[in-house]
Amino acid sequence: MNEISYKIGIWFDQYQRDLPWRRTTDAYRIWLSEIILQQTRVVQGLDYYLRFVEAFPTVEDLAAAPTDKVLKLWQGLGYYSRARNLHTAAQQVIEWKKSHPGKSFPDQYADLIGLKGVGHYTAAAIASFASEEQVAVVDGNVYRVLSRLFDIATPIDTSQGKKEYQALADEMLREAVADGHEGARPSRHNQAMMEFGALHCTPTQPKCETCPVGAHCLAYAAGNIAQRPVKQGKTAVRDRYFIYLIYIYKDTLWVHQRGAGDIWQGLWEFVLEEQDESPTEQNDEAIIMLHKKHQLSHQTIHATFSVIRLPDDIDPNTIPYIQSLPDDYQQISWMEWQQCAVPRLIDEANKRLSAWF
Repeated sequence: MNEISYKIGIWFDQYQRDLPWRRTTDAYRIWLSEIILQQTRVVQGLDYYLRFVEAFPTVEDLAAAPTDKVLKLWQGLGYYSRARNLHTAAQQVIEWKKSHPGKSFPDQYADLIGLKGVGHYTAAAIASFASEEQVAVVDGNVYRVLSRLFDIATPIDTSQGKKEYQALADEMLREAVADGHEGARPSRHNQAMMEFGALHCTPTQPKCETCPVGAHCLAYAAGNIAQRPVKQGKTAVRDRYFIYLIYIYKDTLWVHQRGAGDIWQGLWEFVLEEQDESPTEQNDEAIIMLHKKHQLSHQTIHATFSVIRLPDDIDPNTIPYIQSLPDDYQQISWMEWQQCAVPRLIDEANKRLSAWF
């Protein structure tokens, strides 16, 4: 294992990407990057990281910010629970600091694992990158590298698989650090394993012909590269049918904030009617502005956006449909609407809707 770690480390020194969170040991900034990069590609997450650092240079700034501001800055990244968890965790850190004078942000696994939205992988990553704590990280890239190197058939999405891979990663890190070769630090080893999976030992078309550890790869020798890692099964995807009714009166429209217990909690949207199947009828007064299929991890949203412009010479509150809207709907101006945090699907509709104002 020492030779594998050493060779991947040498590869890392030569091919690693120059990323801002790798140039710091500031646990706050490393934490920001790790939360942003969950379920997000680096090329997309980089801009968001820079925006968050600029808007919230310290954890105090983030903790004190209104939730809507955090969600608005997050807009477009998806998985908005990450943004809400980020905000909650920042507030937890402020409380943690009261009993840890002189500390700006937790950098030990035991303190990090208690933060909202921080699981084993994230806590291990921050602790090893910020303070060289000897804890091994296992993300999707590391699963793939280990499964191929050791030709492991245990599914990665089972409790047994997670235990097996974590034990193997822990052993590799322990031996690498004990070996004491140049650069054998927890941060370098962990980052090298992750980067190797991201750039070289990729899900499809891995660069096996130029692999620095090809001679050690059991899956390559057995012809099993394409079958590793193994997953037990996939979650069924649910279809949902959203009918958005955009009522416009002069320069205003009706919107509301989504509640808890469903997708896009805390984000804003137009008047919504959800149906069990694809709609077959259309409001005679409505003009269909957009049909859009929007894919989430376990849901497919089939959305129809229809615009209904109300006459300027009426009181909109006398219209039965407007009267029947739940109390959480608000009539706001188009300019106010631009400041609301919305899911990507609504943002795409907004771009077309701007022509109506």
